[in-house]
Parts: sequence; C-alpha cells; structure tokens
Amino acid sequence: MPRYLSLHTLACLTRQGAAQLTDRIFSATGVKAHRVQLNMMEGKMLVEFEASDRETLQAWFEAEGFHYDWLMRVEFESESGALVPVS
Repeated sequence: MPRYLSLHTLACLTRQGAAQLTDRIFSATGVKAHRVQLNMMEGKMLVEFEASDRETLQAWFEAEGFHYDWLMRVEFESESGALVPVS
C-alpha cells in the first residue's frame, strides 16, 4: 500500500493534547498511521501514513477536520545509504 508523509502546523498544543491527537490518528480507519513525530516548540507534526491513494487520505483529513500544510507520496527511501523504491 502506498505511503505518505504529511506536515501539520499545530497551535498551542500541550503534551496531553498531543497524546490525544496521536491516539486519534492511530485509531483511524481507512488509512493507517505508522509514525507521528512532533516538535512542540515549533508547533509542527510529521505523520507517516499508508493509504490506498492520495484522495483517500485527503478525504480522511477532511472528514476528521485535519488541516495539513503538505502531503507527499513516498516513492523512494534510503536505509543505510542505498536509494530503493518503496513498495
């Protein structure tokens, strides 16, 4: 299944609020979250998802009221230096 990265700007989020938001993301149906990374000082959240296609993920964001700054499909990645296609 295709993987996507999304960047979100968060306003005035506490650590407890971030934990609740993370729980909400991981309980999603129709898309699957793999990783949530947060920078509380800058108010940024980076999320790695699996979704059948971009439109499905965008529809989930809209249904959940999640704003995103950008959304990128992951086509290649590097682990230990070698660039390989993502399946």
